[in-house]
Amino acid sequence: MSIAYLNGEYLPLEEARISPLDRGFLFGDGIYEVIPYYGGKSVGLMPHINRMINGLAAIEIQNTISADDWKALLDDLVARNASQGENLGVYVHVSRGADVKRFHAYPEDVAPTVFAFAFPIKDPQPVDRTKATPMSMISTEDLRWQRCHIKSTALLGNVMHFQQGYAAGCGETLLFNAKGELTEGSSSNAYIVKDGKVITPIQDNQILPGITRRIIIDSLKAEGSIEVEERIVTMDEVREADELWVSSSSKEIAPVTSLDGKPVGNGEIGEVWEKAFKIYSSAKFDF
Repeated sequence: MSIAYLNGEYLPLEEARISPLDRGFLFGDGIYEVIPYYGGKSVGLMPHINRMINGLAAIEIQNTISADDWKALLDDLVARNASQGENLGVYVHVSRGADVKRFHAYPEDVAPTVFAFAFPIKDPQPVDRTKATPMSMISTEDLRWQRCHIKSTALLGNVMHFQQGYAAGCGETLLFNAKGELTEGSSSNAYIVKDGKVITPIQDNQILPGITRRIIIDSLKAEGSIEVEERIVTMDEVREADELWVSSSSKEIAPVTSLDGKPVGNGEIGEVWEKAFKIYSSAKFDF
């Protein structure tokens, strides 16, 4: 049985209820995070919590829970859900709360709704490119809002883009802006590899400041054997890349071997992915 947390109470997930006037339901007015735990150990827990706190501040939702108390709450939730398996994801969601009416302006004196639950996640990919599972993608122009750096619960734009890829039999959709520049995936950050160098778009309002992205970049730079560059990446470069990856908390680093029905590089998982994933896997619990 999955145990959830809702507004100070632990209860079975199927018993969790919110008001239909909750602004998270009416407007997508909230912030969320998804945090992986492998064998009870979290990946990037404090960076996830800090990003959530920053997101709440950005949309002016009052946060009364300290970072340390958030950590204790989520660790406790994972412990209470140990029967679901040793590898769990935690979804945590804070909305502005429930008002007595539907009105666009931020209400005053409304308590945020705090909700979290745990769910089983897949085992990590094997650190072996001959055994790992590749992904296929399609690409399309990014039609989402211009504040993608805020991890809002209002994900309809992302959902519609993801559905495009899903309907085409792919695991993700790669997005580019009106200038033909790579932004990210519909539910992930994106990277190319060219001549042994890992290149990823700069962090701006067009992309989510991914925690897995940050761990990848920081761990590769610390290890030093793979050069990493953050800059504008054109779709022409993407189509000429030796390797293409996407990353997220649930995907970790996923190798992409097909884009728009054409092979990426030689159509096989690349050597740089294998080396980078090994470095990331050795470092991921340090964040």
